[in-house]
Parts: sequence; C-alpha cells; structure tokens
Amino acid sequence: MPQIEPLTPELQKIAMEELGEVPDRIPQDLMALKTWIEQQPHLRARTDDQFLIQFLRGCKYSLEKAKVKIDLYFSMKTKYPQMLAVTDVDDARFKEIHNTGCFTLLPTPLNENGPRILFYQYNYDPDKMSIEDIYLPTSAMLELTLLNDPYAGIHGFVYIFDFEKLTARHLLQLTPSICKRVVTYLEKSLPLRVRGVYFINIPAAAQPILKFTISLCSEKIQKKMHVLGHGIKDLIKHIPLKYLPKDYGGENGLCSELTQEYIKVLEQYRDHFKENTKYGTDEHLRVGEKFDLDGLYGVGGSFRQLVVD
Repeated sequence: MPQIEPLTPELQKIAMEELGEVPDRIPQDLMALKTWIEQQPHLRARTDDQFLIQFLRGCKYSLEKAKVKIDLYFSMKTKYPQMLAVTDVDDARFKEIHNTGCFTLLPTPLNENGPRILFYQYNYDPDKMSIEDIYLPTSAMLELTLLNDPYAGIHGFVYIFDFEKLTARHLLQLTPSICKRVVTYLEKSLPLRVRGVYFINIPAAAQPILKFTISLCSEKIQKKMHVLGHGIKDLIKHIPLKYLPKDYGGENGLCSELTQEYIKVLEQYRDHFKENTKYGTDEHLRVGEKFDLDGLYGVGGSFRQLVVD
C-alpha cells in the first residue's frame, strides 16, 4: 500500500479528471519510477512515495516526463547547491536570508480551494545577498510543498512578483544566466503546475530583463503571464483582494508574520533536509546523453547597459 496522504474527495476528483490519476494504478506507477531510479547509476534520488507521487501528478502521469523532471530536479540541486540544495535549516546565514521575507507562501489558496499563492518582493539588500542566496530558502519552501501541500500539489501555484522595491543594484544581479536558471528551476524541474504569473510595479529599467525572462518560458506558460501596471488595481481583476496579503489590503496574512511562522515549519523538517546530503547526481556516471546545464545557461554577459538611474 503506497505511503501517501489521502486527498479530500474534491481534490481526488480533480486529480483524476485533470491529472489522469487512477488510484488503483498508483502502486504500479510508483514502482515503475522507483525501478527506473535504481537503474540510473548517476542518480541518487528520494524514493519515498509522497515525494514521487508529486512528480507523477505534476507530469499528468507521464512516466517519461516524470523521469526527466526528477533527473533535472536533482541535477540542478547538485550543480547549484548554493541556490537550491538546502541541508541545514538551523544555519544562521540560511535563517538570515529567510527572514528577509522575499518569498511568502500565503495561507489561503485562491478561491479557498484552488492554487497556492506565492508572493515575491525585493526585500533583500543586494550589497549583502544575491538573487542566488534568496532562492535557497525558497527552494526549501517549495520542497516541503511537494510533500505536504495538497492544494499546490493538485492545483499548482499562482506567482505574484512585486518589483516596487527593485533597485539598480538588484538589476545588476539579474544576469541572463541567472534568469535562465530560475526559469528552468521553476518551470522545468518542479512538478508543480504554473496556473498564473503576475508582475506588478515594473520600473522602466527592468522591462528589458522581464521581457527576456518571459521569452525563456514555454509558450504555454507565457500565455499565463501578466505584466500589470503600478499598484494592485489591475492585479485584483485577476486575484480578488481578499486573497492578497494584509500588506496590500487583503486578508491573506501579514508577510512579516508569515515569514516568522514558516521558519518553525522548516525546523520541524530539519532531519528531512539533513538527509538531502545523500541525494544528487554524478555526471561522470551518467549513461547516455549528458545533461549540459552550462549549455542551458549559456547566455553570457549581463544587463548592465540596461540599468538606468
């Protein structure tokens, strides 16, 4: 019997209708993934049922797509540990970065039972931290989402990016390679559906970078992206006000409080994250075509010439 958390009848119905889940076939599908993982000499992946079933759901039960995502997920964590591989949630630097509250997971999903909402703000000091640093606690948050958030697992995510606090120093960190890495991580490696992406308060200097980043996404995702104006007037046409944080006049938690509460969640999973030292990939052992992650991020240079005062 698979060791997975049961879904509510409503979520189970959606999993079956939209994701192609057949409850009686889950043991067979999980075993197929586990067997494949065991046969890959380069891959050290988690094989617990709750973790693997999210890759099946996120790939609408295409075993081949799930294999690619699992491989890329652990390959990226191995290649970019400073950005994506969390092993110690008690580390002082990790907590310092988390406490900036750049990414906030809002407690109530859209329309009460829909996609989870992830809110991003440029709260960090770019003289002390990098965009890579900021994604470390974010990757921990998303990793736990794979395990314990049925709304995100079935419905996916709505992402809201607020650029109001963006500065020229932040822009200098947004190199083409970093933009490609972020897109690949969020779209290609995570088995979580992207249901909508909203950008607000975009300064003129950031528009070329945003346009480039959007161009990196698949056509399917691009259709779900919305570049909106300043303030929340346009945003609340898509996301009702009550589902925004209290910081924006909504009812969906205060960002600073949610950030402090979430560190307690991370601490509850400290042993889980310590186990991450056992997982990853070894490209020297890979059979067949290699994953050329450097090639994926082969756009050199920066956007310095686009930064204006």
